[in-house]
Amino acid sequence: MSRSAALSFLAVSVVSFGCLAAEPGPNSWPGWRGPVSAGSTASGSYASGWADGKNILWTAPLPGKGCSTPVVWGDSIFITVPIEGEDGIMAFDWKGKVRWQSRMGKARGGKHRNGSGANPSPVTDGKYIFAYYRSGNFAGLDIKGKVLWTTNLQKRFGQDTLYWDIGTSPVVTESHTVIAVIQERGSFLAAFDKKSGEIAWKVARNYECPTEGDHSYTTPIVVRHEGKEAILVWGAERLTLHSAADGKIIWSCAGFNPEEKRNWVTVASPVISAGVVVVPYGRGERLAGVKLGGKGDVTGTHRLWTVKGNGTFVPTPAASGDEVYILRDKGQVVCLDSKTGKTKWSGRMPKHRAKYYSSPLVAGGNMYAAREDGVVVVARLGKDFKVLSENDMGERMIASPVPVAGRLLLRGDRALYCIAKPGETASK
Repeated sequence: MSRSAALSFLAVSVVSFGCLAAEPGPNSWPGWRGPVSAGSTASGSYASGWADGKNILWTAPLPGKGCSTPVVWGDSIFITVPIEGEDGIMAFDWKGKVRWQSRMGKARGGKHRNGSGANPSPVTDGKYIFAYYRSGNFAGLDIKGKVLWTTNLQKRFGQDTLYWDIGTSPVVTESHTVIAVIQERGSFLAAFDKKSGEIAWKVARNYECPTEGDHSYTTPIVVRHEGKEAILVWGAERLTLHSAADGKIIWSCAGFNPEEKRNWVTVASPVISAGVVVVPYGRGERLAGVKLGGKGDVTGTHRLWTVKGNGTFVPTPAASGDEVYILRDKGQVVCLDSKTGKTKWSGRMPKHRAKYYSSPLVAGGNMYAAREDGVVVVARLGKDFKVLSENDMGERMIASPVPVAGRLLLRGDRALYCIAKPGETASK
């Protein structure tokens, strides 16, 4: 099956943005991991290197440190940022010019050296934009930047108890924007009306876990289950599927920590490939394959495979067709068959003391991976895996690369960069 056909098939079961106000076109990347939460695109060709700076189309300065990934709808780029001590969001055009900026209330700074108060990425359905911050501020805006509503989830439902900075990003369904708060106490999944911000439903999601096992930084995935929207959530040593209509659990899968290990926090989000949910766990040492479908407790019926030693702790995997691409924190790259968990091939990025916190992008047959020291490595995927370039951006990079119509967007601590598509001339 070709990658293009495989992604079309995947979109049938993974509907990360539900029935949108407008369908995302080829020039859109509406949420953190793209239209189907796969971290990949089957269309377009992208630059294989820009170390000399000649392929940097433009650079747009940002008002403060943020680690969120930009999202795109058509001719607008949206990115969450701190603005003079407040949680903010900015819109840019494709020339790098600011269209608007809005503020949502007092910010709360990051705790980890690779964290910030603006870790979660925004999400858009083409009509509304939603953003969430470490402060607990959660907001809905229209596409022109008008703030329609704000609420603070920590003031309403309890303080953040995570050891580190909030990582989960909001998602959208046909009717709602949905956020998952999974922590030591008071975990929940909640849906809010897009236009008014009124809470539509809220369900508790609390499980007994060893120390830190109930801390999660992952982002849900919106899927189709028996023709209806549902929300896949990973955290607290459970993979659960919830009805998008009321939040009720459709099925759950457990058994991820039978030895009751401590500090098995979940950072990397799962990815869906060919009807299989690939779940990273065990602090980067394990992966599990769980078949979509079923009802009730599917632990004994839908867990297909478990792999030890090829997992990922921080970077979320990317998927294309039945292949899942794992970028481990120290730069090892592994391609797995999602149906069996077997390794198809492996490679590695250049050895370095800096780690990979950014989740990888797969585009044009290459992997794009931003290392924490600001070097973006481009590597050709396949059994002939080869590092094509190392591109030093001169500042720390935690956000994931974004592909849109042949161009790449890269977000650093201080600026947003646009990399020209092949054959495009970059202005000075």
